[in-house]
Amino acid sequence: PTSAQVSVVPQPGRFRYTLDNNVLTAEQRQFYEDNGYLLIKKLVSDEDIERFRKEFVRICKKEVKVPGAMIMKNEAKRSQYGQSEEVVNKVQDFQEDEELFRYCTLPEVLRYVECFTGPNIMAMHTMLINKLPDSDKQTFLHPMHQDLHYFPFRPADLIVCSWTAMERADQDNGCLVVQPGTHKEPLKPHDYPQWEGKTNKLFHGLIDQDEKSPKVHLVMEKGDTVFFHPLLIHGSGINKTSGFRKSISCHFASSECYYIDVKNTTQEHLEKELVEMAYKRYNATSVELKDIWNFRARLVQGERINL
Repeated sequence: PTSAQVSVVPQPGRFRYTLDNNVLTAEQRQFYEDNGYLLIKKLVSDEDIERFRKEFVRICKKEVKVPGAMIMKNEAKRSQYGQSEEVVNKVQDFQEDEELFRYCTLPEVLRYVECFTGPNIMAMHTMLINKLPDSDKQTFLHPMHQDLHYFPFRPADLIVCSWTAMERADQDNGCLVVQPGTHKEPLKPHDYPQWEGKTNKLFHGLIDQDEKSPKVHLVMEKGDTVFFHPLLIHGSGINKTSGFRKSISCHFASSECYYIDVKNTTQEHLEKELVEMAYKRYNATSVELKDIWNFRARLVQGERINL
């Protein structure tokens, strides 16, 4: 199978995107079916969020070194601050940091994740995002995109993102923006947006963006968590405030998902970019996309089958 074909998991009855259990109400399942996302209020406790925030600050100050993590910085401010909370805008692949990885194992989060993936759950892609103040250059604007563009595994319906606001997220500080219902569309071609000097590494966006498609700004309070399908078109605006907008997220997948070959698909150029980055980073001579993902993936519940 190629990324052009999104495998469908046959579901008896009217629900294709959620599994039968007693966690979601019929209304919640129908909402996700129609829209491709579901917002759960106050799911993660203030205490847990405070622990994640403290660990992020420790990582920023280099008090903790996380094996394999990618610490992304605003290069423009690096000379001013060294490495601090004012500079680090993302910690990606934190699966080897036991404190941050706790997020992926929280029973209250996994309870919902299982509704989409089933019982055998892998954490595939982890991020703590610290959206920095950004009024003029729009450096941290994330163009509208589909997360499946980054993933060489299928079926799409057994993948879900859990995204938790670590403080209030609204239009002023760059909350998530979604296009409801777009999870029913195929994976579309992505590339770097044609913005002058404003693109972040690997912040790919849709090449043909339908500006008329209705958008919803997901205003969220601290601890609110949104679960969304990897084909849902979404992005985030700029942070027009003087504070930071933090969120923590994980893409979960059923361990029964399988890797696909992305050659001759819309994802091929992304594979080249990731493999080149791995060569430079690890001085590796031969790395495949599957190897990179095997390194990132970590079992959180059940049995590790394919991924």
